[in-house]
Amino acid sequence: MTTWHELTASGAPIVADGAMGTMLMANGLEFGDPPELWNLEHPEIIRRVQRAYLDAGAQVLLTNTFGGNRLRLELHGRQDRVDQLNRTAAVLARVEVDAADHPAIVAGDLGPTGQIMESIGGTLTPEIAREVFAEQARALAAGGADVMWVETMSDVDEAVAAIRGAMDAAPGLPVIATMSFDTRGHTMMGVTPERAAAALLDAGAVAVGGNCGNGPEELVPVIQRMRKAFPDALLVAKGNVGMPQLVGMAVRYETTPATMADFARLFRDAGAGVVGACCGSTPPHLQAMAEAIR
Repeated sequence: MTTWHELTASGAPIVADGAMGTMLMANGLEFGDPPELWNLEHPEIIRRVQRAYLDAGAQVLLTNTFGGNRLRLELHGRQDRVDQLNRTAAVLARVEVDAADHPAIVAGDLGPTGQIMESIGGTLTPEIAREVFAEQARALAAGGADVMWVETMSDVDEAVAAIRGAMDAAPGLPVIATMSFDTRGHTMMGVTPERAAAALLDAGAVAVGGNCGNGPEELVPVIQRMRKAFPDALLVAKGNVGMPQLVGMAVRYETTPATMADFARLFRDAGAGVVGACCGSTPPHLQAMAEAIR
């Protein structure tokens, strides 16, 4: 088994995987349905997608648990299945990583709760958020996750709660954390790249950066600003392949693998040590990016 430390020790760029939701929708997932249920109902599809990303060059494979916390699952009446869904997701990813022909690790994916934090007028307290993320992380660790991966956060307090909850549940596992800077260089809640990096690193994240958003071009200055503020930090760039376009009844993304390969080089040159893709991406996108930065 490979560790996060072993992946980062060489100093070479690390390739994270691409979109899961996009691939599941292409396989029949209906909009609004919880993808996490497919860990139980269609495990062969989850494994096939993850195997394709590994074959494309991914060294970090995220579990299919973006919405796997209790508060998100409650929207679908599945809040009592946090342990089952997350543990199973980690086991599925573990099987594929262990069978890969190159070193790779399993990252337990922790996405937002969907609720507003108390500090900005909502009802979710840091204590409850931390407990919610700890519950999810505990199941992911039990299933075999090597690291915890906090992603697509807009509020810094929620991101910090996720990091601390993950560390509570699995104190021996590194935590990586990224936020989505989709509003003129800030997150939806007004967080700057510099403030995000400072808070996430202070909370204990071993790598920080940006993911998702409106397209890869907005992520380049985010990484540049983080690199300037924190020259020694390990940074992550995992951007969307642009905004979805409605073509008839189908959703399509126009950004090609070749264009994402160009952005992979830009991410690397801006200072990202971990490069991957987010919404709209496919294994061909990731393969082009992996080949570009190697």
